[in-house]
Amino acid sequence: MESARTAGLRLPAPLPVPRFRRSASLPLLLALAAGGCAVGPDFRAPAAPPADALVAVPAATVSAPVPTGDAQRFLSDQPVPAQWWRSFGNAELDRRVERALANSPNVDSAEAALRQAAEGIRGARGALLPAVDAGLGATRQNGLAAGQAGISPFTVHHATARIGYTLDLFGGVRRGIEAQSARADLAAARLLGTYLSLAVNVVTTSVREASLRAQIAATEEIVEVYGEQLALVDRQYEIGAKSQADVLLARSERASATAQLPPLRKALAQTRTQLAVYLGELPGEAGPGTIELDALRLPQDLPVALPSTLVRVRPDIRIAEAELHRASAEVGIATANLFPNLTLTGSYGSQAARSGDLFGSGSEAWSLGLNLLQPVFRGGSLRAQKRAAEAGLDQAAADYRQTVLTAFQNVADSLQALELDAESLAAQAAAVEAARASRGLVEVQFREGATSQLQVLDATRQFQQARIALIQARAARLTDTAALYAALGGGWRGDMDVARAASAPESN
Repeated sequence: MESARTAGLRLPAPLPVPRFRRSASLPLLLALAAGGCAVGPDFRAPAAPPADALVAVPAATVSAPVPTGDAQRFLSDQPVPAQWWRSFGNAELDRRVERALANSPNVDSAEAALRQAAEGIRGARGALLPAVDAGLGATRQNGLAAGQAGISPFTVHHATARIGYTLDLFGGVRRGIEAQSARADLAAARLLGTYLSLAVNVVTTSVREASLRAQIAATEEIVEVYGEQLALVDRQYEIGAKSQADVLLARSERASATAQLPPLRKALAQTRTQLAVYLGELPGEAGPGTIELDALRLPQDLPVALPSTLVRVRPDIRIAEAELHRASAEVGIATANLFPNLTLTGSYGSQAARSGDLFGSGSEAWSLGLNLLQPVFRGGSLRAQKRAAEAGLDQAAADYRQTVLTAFQNVADSLQALELDAESLAAQAAAVEAARASRGLVEVQFREGATSQLQVLDATRQFQQARIALIQARAARLTDTAALYAALGGGWRGDMDVARAASAPESN
């Protein structure tokens, strides 16, 4: 169990099975019941990683003289805004996220799972209280059934109230409540994870939509340029200034550029249907409005949480911690099953030949009982179940550590991606300006007869590639910014005790 201890669990030594003497058993049992001990490990949340667990964060990125080319500043130990998507400054994007959170079946499912877990806590708490049942009935029997031969059949009416209470001497019931509470924490964390993943998916898919629209528009302009060049070459061919090979080359370039449009339009259509699903709508419905890349603002001030904050707000880490807590409680349940089970029972009722005589003089009947059940031989199943629960705890501890490692990797990758995205965008912006100037110069030289058609087409192709790459670099900055918000756990703090807000258990 060493790995479980390193995960923040205090595991006491196994308790021996007690042996009761007749004279001391009842006082000892009552003392144990009053003391309320609970066997098994007592869960403690794992310690947060050290402050230097994250990579070094730069003060700011470089800037570029293009839209979404602003420098981004990284602010240490700052919370992520609850509605972080609003930092992109687009009303249509805000409406999309809000519609998705309101309409998505995934959110409905996660909320239902949380309600189910909350009711599970109520059900588990009920085992701490006595169970009371009432019965009312009548039995028709003959003398033989009553043990008295020769008596004619008669009817016995009875009314009974029964009470039973199992003393939670070794905490099995309380560990069960603890396990159910951990499941509620798990459901709450999964709900937060659903919120976060849905918001991130809507934002990144919207950025992809805007990027595809910009790429389609740029490609259509390039196709138009190639068309103008083809028309020019055709006129020059008619007067004998160009060869048929020049005409075929111009037609080939225009056809190649045109062939790039269908895949882009296909990707845009698929992106739109994916957005409809995120918004909880059928693809054939009206769907969301449109978003242009130039209408999206790049967030300039980005928060960077401390490691101690990150482990509290990342939904996946909270899910792993809840799983670890549940596994710890299940070890306690399996351990408690090895110990005696003491049950108090009592009943009070009445029996009479006529219903009107119930609870009359001489018809009362009552009983009191104290039952002790000590497992003696179960074929080794109980100890096997305990060992299995301990193995499950080790697994949950290892899964928690892996989740934390992955989370910190996500943050480090996102920070480094944003730093490199800014450098890439600056380089792409310079490449576009150089390609635009080169194409302009070659076109002038071509009109003056100082260069060939092949050089014009090559300069146009380079400008097209640089422009498309610039659009993709702008989209990458926006997408990776959303990825950083996601890596930091989003802005929902979420009350992990929301599922524990269940009222006292009901009578049934």
